[in-house]
Amino acid sequence: MTLVFHVPGAPAIAMAQLLQLCLLAASLFALSFKATSTSSSSRDSHGLESLHFALYQHETINKTGYIIVNGPAGAAVGQTTTPFGTVFAFQDPMTVAANISSKVVAIAEGTSITSSFDGLRSISIAKITLRLKNLKGSISIVGGTHNIKPADHPVVGGTGDFMFVQGYVTSSPVDLKGLTVTYKIVFHLYWPPYAKKFSLHDKHM
Repeated sequence: MTLVFHVPGAPAIAMAQLLQLCLLAASLFALSFKATSTSSSSRDSHGLESLHFALYQHETINKTGYIIVNGPAGAAVGQTTTPFGTVFAFQDPMTVAANISSKVVAIAEGTSITSSFDGLRSISIAKITLRLKNLKGSISIVGGTHNIKPADHPVVGGTGDFMFVQGYVTSSPVDLKGLTVTYKIVFHLYWPPYAKKFSLHDKHM
């Protein structure tokens, strides 16, 4: 059954125009709603653009990571422990999957100092150079690391496409057996509103 809307006293052409206007208004409302929903998915309630992803850091003793100074006390050097005060330096590849042969998209380089006598905790400083599909640059992190438990590290700066970035990364052990140990690094990155304006201005200078 076809429904016919009748406006008393209006000619047929006016009726057709009225229906067209109603359909146009409905279409514009639908497009406006869709655009609003799409943009909100990349921003949080504070107006920050965000990016969340995970990579895998692979560290091989005496290949990508070295003890520079052996600590004087506490736990002995082991698979997950180093003596208190040990200075360690590293330059580790970061891949898209837990398999070390998967694609390398980042490099983590930095140093750590063992800060607990059980040899499991350290203060770490690192620069992570990222070569993602549409983003290139680096972020710097600092904080406390636990060798066998998840730990959060605040992001303290960035370069390139990560200029003014904020947030944190979480490291979690995946495989601690053998000469190469693997950690999952989850990135939670946020850009404040002014970061995008600065980036656009800088590119046009």
